[in-house]
Amino acid sequence: MYQLVHQACTIWYMPAPVTVSITVPQPVDEVFAFLDVMANHEPFTDHLMQDWTYSGPATGVGARARVHTRAMGVSDVVDIEVVDAEAPTRIVERNTAHKAGRVGQGTYTLAPRADGGTEVHFEYRWIKAPLMDRILAPAARSFIRKANSNAMERLAGRLAERAEADRSGPDLSGDRV
Repeated sequence: MYQLVHQACTIWYMPAPVTVSITVPQPVDEVFAFLDVMANHEPFTDHLMQDWTYSGPATGVGARARVHTRAMGVSDVVDIEVVDAEAPTRIVERNTAHKAGRVGQGTYTLAPRADGGTEVHFEYRWIKAPLMDRILAPAARSFIRKANSNAMERLAGRLAERAEADRSGPDLSGDRV
């Protein structure tokens, strides 16, 4: 009961969620399949998170990664875990920053477009915000918006590269082992 009352009484001071979006030409099933693989997140978020290690299943609920971050001059270790997924429209990740004491939730929401493409929305929401996040909420939200917008652009690039590789077929040149 205390936790419910405490949560209800403290939610007002949490920074507002940050949502970024991008439109990609790939169909929603293809985008979901890509995002469902935790290891696929590394190449489009490595400007924020480095030294990825993985545990749990490769896809779906329970997929986990541990990353090192450096944001706004602060280094931290963050654990990310997929806590909910509804194919092909939603993936929810919970992340815990150990040093900062921050707990957040990232939600990918995918919507099919009439032209066959996909609207990709990513929302970052604070579940537990340390005092500095609350004090610096405008700067923190601005940083997250910029970094996540960059990640969405990089996601679109990775999806395009993957589509091009699929179109061009396997590399049979013999150069690869």
